[in-house]
Amino acid sequence: MDGFVDYALQRRALLREVYAGRVGTSEVCDASPYLKSAARFHGETTEKRCPICRREFVINVHYIYGDQLKHAAGQARTRAELAALADTLGEFQVYVVEVCRGCNWNHLVEQYLLGRAHRMAPPLSEAGASATSPTGTV
Repeated sequence: MDGFVDYALQRRALLREVYAGRVGTSEVCDASPYLKSAARFHGETTEKRCPICRREFVINVHYIYGDQLKHAAGQARTRAELAALADTLGEFQVYVVEVCRGCNWNHLVEQYLLGRAHRMAPPLSEAGASATSPTGTV
């Protein structure tokens, strides 16, 4: 994926600090009411337990940013909405935040680019097959 950034190392380092007692849970369990609402209405439940409370499954919230989005920039969107936007816009940035609705843990987990400019080219076998007839002649 073009422009993909994974924040797993940063997340692990922060959790190490929390588990060692050097960072308090109040510092990492501070999800805003807006983020919690976005998780409720636009989030995608995962199969990963919250690393802090371990009771709830974390929810991924996808935020979108980009010049072509205009007033929609900064909004949370579902994966289906992301796919539709990727078909209509040239480029936009997606930030994925994991949220626990139980204890308010939240952390940026990844970011990536989407849009028509970042579509993957079809495999050579498919591209070559479309240029020929079923018998292999043009």
